[in-house]
Amino acid sequence: MASAAPAEDWSGWRRWGDSDSVDFPSVIGGGYARSDAPGKARVALEVRPQHMNRFGNMHGGFAAGFADHAYFIALWAMGREDQMAALTIDLSMQYLGLGKRGLTMVADVELLKETSKMLFLRMTIAQGDGLIAASTVTLRKVIVAK
Repeated sequence: MASAAPAEDWSGWRRWGDSDSVDFPSVIGGGYARSDAPGKARVALEVRPQHMNRFGNMHGGFAAGFADHAYFIALWAMGREDQMAALTIDLSMQYLGLGKRGLTMVADVELLKETSKMLFLRMTIAQGDGLIAASTVTLRKVIVAK
């Protein structure tokens, strides 16, 4: 078995990210969230140039990253701060349309079921009147000591 290359041997690689201290929420960007009914929330975010692929549409990887992030923001909006440290066990994406820059996308999130150890949620993501993605997630609850 070959040993790993030393960390300083990055010749030919391009570094991405502004610094080692940049966190994921700063990459996603700021947005808004609200919950108008128990077990339901809406999470909104404006799609920006850095979220686009080389063809000028929203990058599918960004959409998946946003979905994973939006599930946790939705839990926060639902008043479930106790589950902000939960772990994503499974995330599924179905791409239904092209996301466009400059338009707000809105994720409608629903908590489908909760057990003693798991949370099961789904969402749809829309821009304007059109759906651009749907998703489901399974989260493993984590108890955080206070």
